[in-house]
Amino acid sequence: MSDNPNSTATTRDGTRLSYRLVKGRGRGRIVLVHSLAMDKTFWEPTVAALEGFADALIFDCRGHGASDKPAGPYSVELFANDVADLMDHVGWKSAVIAGASMGGCVALTFAAIYPKRVEALGLFDTTAWYGEDAPKAWAERADKALAGGMAALVGFQKTRWFSDGFREANPDVVEKAVSVFLDNDLPAYAATCAMLGNADIRAALPQFDFPSRVAVGSEDYATPPDMARYMAENIPGAELFVMEGVRHFTPLEVPSTIAGHLQELIEASASRARG
Repeated sequence: MSDNPNSTATTRDGTRLSYRLVKGRGRGRIVLVHSLAMDKTFWEPTVAALEGFADALIFDCRGHGASDKPAGPYSVELFANDVADLMDHVGWKSAVIAGASMGGCVALTFAAIYPKRVEALGLFDTTAWYGEDAPKAWAERADKALAGGMAALVGFQKTRWFSDGFREANPDVVEKAVSVFLDNDLPAYAATCAMLGNADIRAALPQFDFPSRVAVGSEDYATPPDMARYMAENIPGAELFVMEGVRHFTPLEVPSTIAGHLQELIEASASRARG
């Protein structure tokens, strides 16, 4: 497996995105979209667990990591267009598209706007809609960050991200996630929170026509299994997997399991292409 160093792509509106293209053995191509307030390193354990099975494209969403942080408002459609522009930049016509949490909302939206570019869809720890009170709840979270900094949210987030046993056994993983979280740009974080509060991709789900897999931790309090179940029930042919004893950041808590799901999606898309 060869790993290209961090590179930069420019989107249609001039926003620069930091990305890495990890070359594998040519079994397929996969785009991985990270969770809110994380960056491309969120996917490194999963990419490592793939062991070069496929080419993997990981990147910092706008407003995150080393990518540009233009003023809001943001939308899931804007983030989905960024994925399309990044794929154009690296020369990928299509790929398996997968995302976690916020990244899942982006993946869903990409699938709705660019269905012919989706070979298969992986949805981890995510939802198509956060509910009736979502705009208010997300605005409150953004306001808390703007008033007290990202540190004001850390205690709340750590217990949602990881199971109790994992936090105790893997303090290095937890602290790395916290470090990325604390490094966020506050206005960009607030704009992304507003984006998630307004996101509603439910109407697109029945139109999807590609292998799809929905996976969630049984202890995920941020996007509970019922949200995953709704997506699986409304996406034709989608498979649902509930991972016992795991919380919201499954790509960090059980990367080998997530890598297994991705490999099976790649194989399903290849089988479908062969007819």
